[in-house]
Amino acid sequence: MSETTAPLDKLSIVVYSGHYDKVHYALVLAAAAAAVSRPVTLFFTMGACHALKRHDSDGNPAWRAMRLSEDDKAGEAANGGDRDDDFKAMNVATFEELLQSCVQLDVTFMVCEMGLRAEGLEGHPLRDDIPLTEGGAVTFLHDTSKDGSVIFI
Repeated sequence: MSETTAPLDKLSIVVYSGHYDKVHYALVLAAAAAAVSRPVTLFFTMGACHALKRHDSDGNPAWRAMRLSEDDKAGEAANGGDRDDDFKAMNVATFEELLQSCVQLDVTFMVCEMGLRAEGLEGHPLRDDIPLTEGGAVTFLHDTSKDGSVIFI
């Protein structure tokens, strides 16, 4: 006899890594969970805060300059912008597509005050197309659910 358990009621993701591919996958998980009606909170801290900076003077999103967690096959340092271009060519959801999907699906975006300070981003303008809530670890933990799950990326 198969036992059915209720799905977890909330997904809370600590987005810590400043690597493009890891932040991209946090967005994948958030969008997927929200698409099946699970509430989601993304808590950006430390290096991941760079993904939320405003576009540069040329209009490029800051995340395009984020490095990958591993070098490319030729041993060259690779960046998020190049990888995102590859994803687009392969019809894989891009960083901006996932980010905007999360906004449309009402994912909660929190950015850590300590993480901003530690990364030298305190007072720097963040994206205004994403509804961001500033807070700390206590704010994030208060937002989690006892019946949910917390993932650290």
